[in-house]
Amino acid sequence: MNKLITLFASVALLFSFSLAQADDDEKYQATLNTFKDSPQVSSFFGSAYGYALFPTIGKGGIGVGGAHGKGRVYAQGAHVGNTSMTQLSIGFQLGGQAFSEVIFFETKEDFDKFTSGNFEFGAQASAVAITASANAKVGTTGSGIGASGTSDKAGMQKARYNDGMAVFTHAKGGLMYEAALSGQKFKYEAL
Repeated sequence: MNKLITLFASVALLFSFSLAQADDDEKYQATLNTFKDSPQVSSFFGSAYGYALFPTIGKGGIGVGGAHGKGRVYAQGAHVGNTSMTQLSIGFQLGGQAFSEVIFFETKEDFDKFTSGNFEFGAQASAVAITASANAKVGTTGSGIGASGTSDKAGMQKARYNDGMAVFTHAKGGLMYEAALSGQKFKYEAL
């Protein structure tokens, strides 16, 4: 009887893991489709050596804040590793939000910099928000955000590589005001 219960529990555990993996795959595919549907982003999928995709990054703070998200890293279309992003910030900020992010790597050298283990954006890294045509400077020396309130088509000229990387975000929900010093740090683990 105990063997039967153990066998049943093992099968149930494997089944739940398979369902979680399927849900994870669907979440990544939906995020990928969102970015591919943007005219500003779609061409990067064909020109980049690789990219990191984060379905959800959660961010919040009251004075002191933080953000965290897990993602997958792709090289020439193949899933080659996993990554996590952590961001700490200090300064005037209030609220919470969730967003998706994709980081494109123009060349293998740019990809190798990101996948070398721990990576942090420099002060001049920027992100383009595909839902509000916003720019955000992200780095260890600070951040600044500006939005036009129009569709992502209004910011077409802003979509370009900067130091071999192009970053796009897609707001999922929430509201946050911030004027804070912050920096995104990434940890990479190969499969």
